[in-house]
Amino acid sequence: MIRVERLTGAAADWDPFVRRQPHWTPFHLLAWRDVIARAFGHPTVYLAARDDTGLVGALPLVLVRSPIFGRFLVSMPFVNYGGPLGSTDAVRALADEAARIAVAERVKLLELRSRVELPLDFPVSHRKITVVLDMPAGEPDRLFKSFDAKLRSQVRRPAKEGIVVRFGRDQLDPFYRVFAHHMRDLGTPVQPRRFFAALADAFGDDLWIGVAWKDAQPVAGGVGFRWGSEFEMTWASSLHAYNKLSPNMALYWAFMERACDSRLTLFNFGRCSEGSGTHRFKRQWGSRDEQLWWYQRGDGAANTPSPDDGAYSWGPRLWRHLPVPVANILGPPIVAGIP
Repeated sequence: MIRVERLTGAAADWDPFVRRQPHWTPFHLLAWRDVIARAFGHPTVYLAARDDTGLVGALPLVLVRSPIFGRFLVSMPFVNYGGPLGSTDAVRALADEAARIAVAERVKLLELRSRVELPLDFPVSHRKITVVLDMPAGEPDRLFKSFDAKLRSQVRRPAKEGIVVRFGRDQLDPFYRVFAHHMRDLGTPVQPRRFFAALADAFGDDLWIGVAWKDAQPVAGGVGFRWGSEFEMTWASSLHAYNKLSPNMALYWAFMERACDSRLTLFNFGRCSEGSGTHRFKRQWGSRDEQLWWYQRGDGAANTPSPDDGAYSWGPRLWRHLPVPVANILGPPIVAGIP
C-alpha cells in the first residue's frame, strides 16, 4: 500500500532517491525548496510516496501566486523539468494527490513538467520542446570537427574579434547585467539577481556561470546545470549591439567544450518553441529535438501565462520602452508570478 505524505523538514532519503531515478534533474532536489523560498517566497509542497520498503516516489510542487495572473501549482516553475519520479503506482498516487491539492488551493492550473511520457491520464501539452546534442565524452576536438565548415568558421570568428569567455562565480554580476538588458530588449520582465545568487549558493560547482567579454565589456552570458552525464544551458543572453561579433557562438562553444572536457555526453540547449529563431540557432549545431511532456489539470486555462497569449501581447511592446534600471526594479515582482 502506497501512502503519500508531505515533507515537513529535511529528509535524508529524498536526494539519494531522486538521483537513482533514470530521469532525475537538479530541479527535483531539495535545494530548490530553499531557492524558491529565498528568491520568491512561494509556498512549496514536497510530496513523498512511501510503502513498507521506504521512499518509492517524489514530487516537488510550488504554489505560484500572482495578483495579476492568478494561482498555479507547478513542478517546477521557471524551468523545463519536474513532475513525479518513482514507480508507476507512486507516480499515479503523487499526481492524484497533487490534483487534490490544486483543487483545495483553487489554482487555475496544475502543471507537472516531465521530460518523458508518464503513466497518467491527465491532458498533456507539447507546446515546448528542448534541443539536445550528443557529445563524445572527453573529446572536444572530435565534437568540433563534427560541425560543418560554416559552423566551425562561425565559432572561430568571435575569438578573432577579441571575444574571451570566462567561467566562475565571479561572473554572476556581469552575467546578470547582460541578462537583464537582453530581457528588457525582448520585452520580458527579468528574474531577480537574488535568484541566481541563491542557485549559486545551493548548487556550487554544478551551476556553471560563463560570460563572453569584449575587452572590459560583458557581451553575452549563460547559466546552466551539470547533472549525471548532462549539462543544460538554462539561461543565455547577449547584447544586440554586439551581434555582429557573434558572441553567442563563442559562449555556447565554450560551454560545450567545458562539458566535453568534463566527460559529459549530452549538451541540453534548453526549451524553445518549434520553428522559432531560437530553435533554428540550437539546431545548427547538429542537435536533435526532444519532446516535453507537461501534464495539466485546470479550470479551462490552457497554459501558464505567456507573452504570446493575446491577452498579454501588449506587455512586451510596452516593456521594451522602459529604461533598463526601471525594468530591473519592476520586473522581478511580475516575473515571480509567471511560472
